[in-house]
Amino acid sequence: MELLLYLVLGSAAGVLAGLFGVGGGLIIVPVLVLSFTSQGMATEILTHLAVGTSLATIVFTSINSLLEHHRKGAVRWPLFRWLTLGIVLGAALGAMTASLIQGPLLQKIIGTFAIIVAAQMALDLKPKASLGVPGKPTLTVAGGVIGWASAIFGIGGGSLTVPFLVWRSVPIQQAVATSAACGLPIAIAGALSFMVTGWGNPSLPQWSVGFVYLPALLGIALTSMFFARFGARLAHRLSPLLLKRLFALLLFSVGLSFFI
Repeated sequence: MELLLYLVLGSAAGVLAGLFGVGGGLIIVPVLVLSFTSQGMATEILTHLAVGTSLATIVFTSINSLLEHHRKGAVRWPLFRWLTLGIVLGAALGAMTASLIQGPLLQKIIGTFAIIVAAQMALDLKPKASLGVPGKPTLTVAGGVIGWASAIFGIGGGSLTVPFLVWRSVPIQQAVATSAACGLPIAIAGALSFMVTGWGNPSLPQWSVGFVYLPALLGIALTSMFFARFGARLAHRLSPLLLKRLFALLLFSVGLSFFI
């Protein structure tokens, strides 16, 4: 029964990620928090377990996305390399930061972020190209900040990387593609760091590797990759404005639920 829940969650996260062009982490983390709560997992670790597991699932979904964008020649690999240098360090630091935050407070931080992203999508706020393409030091620092925040929120970083690259005069298609590529190192570094920071915690349930819960990882990974393609095809048949507003409403509800 538990595995069935994760298969359904992976399907939903995949469809939403494909529909709205945002990583499924914004959906996976809240649902895992609810699932782990209903299973009676310890309050002090269940949020960290949800975030770590979400990052581990993004490893699988981001591979498909990266390959698709690479086939279209849209990934700016020089930008990716220097962003990744900062991302790996930032994600490790983000996991350590999250481990120092109590579970209930971490939920509120994630909820606040979801509400901010919802407002950005609902109001269609977009950065304007104001500065030139960044150099290597700027990319590394930006990657560090993006990796740090993404590890705390359990996301692939698209809602942070895309606006930054567009602001620095990278065309939107290339910004999205490069951001998708950056999701892989964010997920790998973040998931590994959560495994390390949670290693040996006596409150963890069976089948956990640090703060990554293997049954949830397996169930979500099995279905999310397939359904992301379905969501992407469906997105071309629906109104982009309607999609943004619906997803903004969903995210706002998710964010608000962490405060109730």
